[in-house]
Amino acid sequence: VYQQFINYPTLTVYENIASPLRVQGVAGSEIEARVRDAAKLLKLEPYLSRTPLQLSGGQQQRTAIARALVKGADLVLLDEPLANLDYKLREELRSELPRIFEESGAIFVYATTEPSEALLLGGRTICMGEGRALQIGATPEVYRRPDTMEVAEVFSDPPLNMVGIEKKNGSIFYSGGERASVAGLYEGLNDGAYKVGFRAHQLEVAAPSNGRHAFVTTVSVTEITGSESFVHLKREDYNWVAVLPGIHEFLPGQELDAVLDPNDLFIFDQTGRLVAAPAAV
Repeated sequence: VYQQFINYPTLTVYENIASPLRVQGVAGSEIEARVRDAAKLLKLEPYLSRTPLQLSGGQQQRTAIARALVKGADLVLLDEPLANLDYKLREELRSELPRIFEESGAIFVYATTEPSEALLLGGRTICMGEGRALQIGATPEVYRRPDTMEVAEVFSDPPLNMVGIEKKNGSIFYSGGERASVAGLYEGLNDGAYKVGFRAHQLEVAAPSNGRHAFVTTVSVTEITGSESFVHLKREDYNWVAVLPGIHEFLPGQELDAVLDPNDLFIFDQTGRLVAAPAAV
């Protein structure tokens, strides 16, 4: 099943779902039973007599999924099946996919570029980069403990925020020369240079407090979604994003203190391998 809704435009939903079974020469009574079962699973029973042009985008994609499942395959590939749906339909179908996966009994390989979809669907994740499998594991574990900086960048939306640090003679310095408290995950580091990554929800816009370090940053733009605000911040050569609950109307050019908790970071060595990670993220 692909991004595009691949259905036969002149056939009804029933005949679209039945088409692979007719090609296989399945008996008519079995076709009827299997089509009805697939339609029930995908909630297409009211639309079986309609053609694809009489369906919404979500219903068309359900039809394509039903046609794949009706074959009784043990393995089904879904290649970004929600990408071409509008927001409402995408959220509606996305919330139903776990049920469809569970009830169908097949193994699903689901290709997506959205970490939120991978986390919703659970199971196991293969994180890919430039045609290579970067990490394989239970989806929550890959998210919580990415093996490398590359995996963390792939599995972060908004993109992973980064800053360089150096530990020298037991002291921690950020790129730019600011000194940080040797606390939290910094305590166990050997002397040397590292890259520190932190997700948008791990960056606070607040006054500094014990054991935490604040950076002076400049607001580039604030994206307000209603329930959240995505605040784009600039510090020297770094561009960061902080996600805050609710509506925040920061102005471009406004200076804000950005606060990092030393217990809430991903630390990578110079080869990009994970050295330390938060206990829970």
